[in-house]
Amino acid sequence: MKLKFLGGARTVTGSCFYIECNQLKILVDCGLYQGENSDEINRTPFDYKPEDIDCIFITHAHLDHSGMLPRVVRDGFKGKVVTTPATRDLLEIMLYDAAQIQENDAAWQTKKAIRAAKIPVLPLYTVEDVKKALPLFEVKPYDTIFHLGNGIKYRFLDAGHILGSGTLEVWFQDSGEEKKMVFSGDIGKKGNPIIRDPSAPIESDFIVMESTYGNRQHKPLKDSIDELVQAIKMTFRKGGNVYIPSFAVGRTQDLLYILNNLVREKRLHDIHVYLDSPLAEEATKVYLAHPEVFDEEAVKRFSVDGMSDSLKLHFVQSVQESINLNKIKSGIIVIAGSGMCEGGRIKHHLKHNLWRHECSIIFVGYQGKGTLGRQIVDREKFVNILGDEIAVRASVYTINGFSAHADQAELIDWLSCFKNSPKVFIVHGEEETAVSFGELVKEKFRFQTHVPEKGEVFDL
Repeated sequence: MKLKFLGGARTVTGSCFYIECNQLKILVDCGLYQGENSDEINRTPFDYKPEDIDCIFITHAHLDHSGMLPRVVRDGFKGKVVTTPATRDLLEIMLYDAAQIQENDAAWQTKKAIRAAKIPVLPLYTVEDVKKALPLFEVKPYDTIFHLGNGIKYRFLDAGHILGSGTLEVWFQDSGEEKKMVFSGDIGKKGNPIIRDPSAPIESDFIVMESTYGNRQHKPLKDSIDELVQAIKMTFRKGGNVYIPSFAVGRTQDLLYILNNLVREKRLHDIHVYLDSPLAEEATKVYLAHPEVFDEEAVKRFSVDGMSDSLKLHFVQSVQESINLNKIKSGIIVIAGSGMCEGGRIKHHLKHNLWRHECSIIFVGYQGKGTLGRQIVDREKFVNILGDEIAVRASVYTINGFSAHADQAELIDWLSCFKNSPKVFIVHGEEETAVSFGELVKEKFRFQTHVPEKGEVFDL
């Protein structure tokens, strides 16, 4: 088997791994790169011919693992896309949303280009490309082994990260002997709201493992909820609003669940939450349609009726409704995408409110290097938002206990389930984090580890 690292190598974004085995060519994930110079990086030619790829496995619906799929289809891929049922349903709404953003951005840039006598800008991919991708999906449940062909078998285990997220096990024949490789996907934190805890394989010859939080520990969820309550109360006392940049899939649903419970428990009162993300609203509907992957508590409590009885939740649909929110100066919580403030409606809210000292910005997820969210977290005095220099005067909270990712201790715990001594490739972490986590794995388990560079190839 040949394994090539095309993305997610010494970075936390753009995951993509190429396998060539038994005359089959396979991708595991094909994610968008997010962060500095992302458009240029996402437009570079592929390191493979899309028409030669037989199968693409998608571990979960976040765009840094799946968002390049329509471009791969546009450029010639005609194989099958294998994932879990919930991931397929989430991807339908997420890829359409991403394509519309690509088309709108390209139209806006083309207007500017024409005025400057430059060539028009084409979108990375279009809604039509997404339409062509959807019939290629083949969904598979957790915990069942399937045959891909040519002696290759595979199975998804519940990764416990977001709805439908999977850890992928792949078995292959090598010199008459069966070997196994595990792609962790993004490993979830134990005790995440709504979904079940992650499942771990018990043996493998090779592991491709994420390391997003491989150098830190999360706060306990209870402490993070306490901090959230205090931040909201403090902001309202100062006469401001709370703005939460949140990923439309996963984090938003967790937050709504937690806020709803806080109102039920009477720790927060008369709370108006504006969900300013049509995508997040659609994703919430997909969540509600897949109770088969909920944990026991969520099955009982996460329902439309249960939420409407307590939390005052407002879905913001039109652009004008979103604009009107900025006329409300105090007493509301606005949850809007994107999670790293790289696009979406949160940028407009930040432009109008980041300079207001009475407001608060609460980050509940990872902020990659080079993103607007990271600049705000790092407390730069001024940031550029939609072409304007905006002062950072609002209170800024980073509450990492809401992360859907396993922290260092939980990643180590996941690895401890393996009863043999696999070779571990450390991916999906910033370089310093991935390297230090690899050293920790060596020290603790004596496993052979490697932190691959982008483009590095291994003959296994």
